[in-house]
Amino acid sequence: MTGASPMERHDPVDVTDFVGPSGNATDKYGARNPLTRMLLTRFLREIDELIRAAEPSSILDVGCGEGVVTKRLAGVAGAPTIGVDVGNDRMREQWRHRQGGQLSFRGASAYDLPFRDGSVDCVCAFEVLEHLERPWDALTEMSRVARRTLVLSVPREPVWRLVHLLAGRDFKNLGNTPGHLNHWSTKSFERLVSEVGRVTSVRTPFPWTIVVVVVDRLLAESSAT
Repeated sequence: MTGASPMERHDPVDVTDFVGPSGNATDKYGARNPLTRMLLTRFLREIDELIRAAEPSSILDVGCGEGVVTKRLAGVAGAPTIGVDVGNDRMREQWRHRQGGQLSFRGASAYDLPFRDGSVDCVCAFEVLEHLERPWDALTEMSRVARRTLVLSVPREPVWRLVHLLAGRDFKNLGNTPGHLNHWSTKSFERLVSEVGRVTSVRTPFPWTIVVVVVDRLLAESSAT
């Protein structure tokens, strides 16, 4: 997916519009704590199952960070996969190590994705929306680009905060992870994403919420036939 692609727009994009983290504050996917690793393994297995069920012909991973999960998505789906994030030197170095074959990366804003309407079969954002000052803008932009589905995850509140407090973390912030600006229960997140399509699957691997959304474009096409 390097060079020109039918899915890409060719107008310049100002990536400084992105508000939020540049990669993860901590290397959670390299965590050594056995409990943390167990929870992450369950979380990633749920994502694997949802991606396999969706059978996407192409994937866009928004807010991909260093690309750990993006590479996993490409392997699970066996489809062209591109990860986008604001990018920094450390992140770009990780991208260079991971990209190749059907996997590529580029700097881009979650609020202004450089892809055409309905050009990517499945758009994903894992642990991204809770960091954004304008989550609705990012969500609508992702639904614009998606041809069929969105697969999204966020920390499940108030469970996330309670777990952090019980673990003795982030007491000053009442268990809130630094950088988390938005907080959704499973129901409130489902209500939010249902504004851009039909929620077809909800998974709650502790302590996250994962949803699959069929975008309105596909619903409109189905009702017209």
